[in-house]
Amino acid sequence: MTETVKDYRRWAVPHPIPYQGSKRNLAPLILSYFPAHVARLVEPFAGSAAVSLATAYRRLADEFLVNDAHRPLIDLWRKIIDRPEELADTYRKLWQAQLGDERTYYDAVRKKFNERQGPGYFLYLLARCVKAAIRYNGDGQFNNSPDNRRKGAHPDTMRERIVGASELLRGRTEVSARDYRDVLEKCTSRDLIYMDPPYQGVCKNRDNRYCPKIEHDEFCRGLAELNDRGCMFMVSYDGRTGDKVYGEPMPEGLDLVHIEVHAGRSTQATLLGRDHDTYESLYLSPALACRLANHSTHGSCLDREGGCRIRPARETGPEAEAALS
Repeated sequence: MTETVKDYRRWAVPHPIPYQGSKRNLAPLILSYFPAHVARLVEPFAGSAAVSLATAYRRLADEFLVNDAHRPLIDLWRKIIDRPEELADTYRKLWQAQLGDERTYYDAVRKKFNERQGPGYFLYLLARCVKAAIRYNGDGQFNNSPDNRRKGAHPDTMRERIVGASELLRGRTEVSARDYRDVLEKCTSRDLIYMDPPYQGVCKNRDNRYCPKIEHDEFCRGLAELNDRGCMFMVSYDGRTGDKVYGEPMPEGLDLVHIEVHAGRSTQATLLGRDHDTYESLYLSPALACRLANHSTHGSCLDREGGCRIRPARETGPEAEAALS
């Protein structure tokens, strides 16, 4: 790859929401498979919207749709985009009020959030909680514990991140808390859709983590429908660490280009004394592969069955990259 995590840090992309599983460090590689420009980037599973922020920073899209089924997260995004200074002031007050009694204060803010929600409370909890992970108990209450080694981002730093993100997205971003299927149904060939759904097999209805249940077969049917409409999309889905594999590969019938991304050493494996690296899968749709190869959907890339000759289903690594060059 021509761009590394170190390169990305030089981009100075503002990230106001701490979020477990964020793609901020993989954004350079993900964006390297973007067309030169798209009308709209759609994130049905936005989370921290790391890809949208990086795309806006690199000016690769005119408009954005930031969606997530988790409403408190979307309420926070609305506040970041529309009222950044107000949110920054709220965070500063919460951060300063904790000093000297951080654990007790965290518990008090968590209780207030569970009673009345509130984007300011939610941002403070994410800045302080263990692994920046959203966790709920069986009663639907946020229950993750604080990381007592840190106080959260300094208010000055957080203000820069909030204001910076707002400047990148304000005036051209639709924000919604809809089911991903509703979002995909309204996408068209003018969009580029980036999807980072929860890993298969780790999310259940009663899981204490925030993970909307995603049925693998139903998700794949949604991708097939996008293919039928000629939509461009990318999916970060399954992966592996050492010999442990997360999730099933995508069906070959979707004709996706499969790229295996080296995401670095596994922190958990390192703690257990194992030398394992983590790999994540990035899948490109046939329409996106055609676009990257500068082929029109009615051009010479189509075979007799209407499939694209340059889309190598199930290829990985350099071979998949060569197929797009």
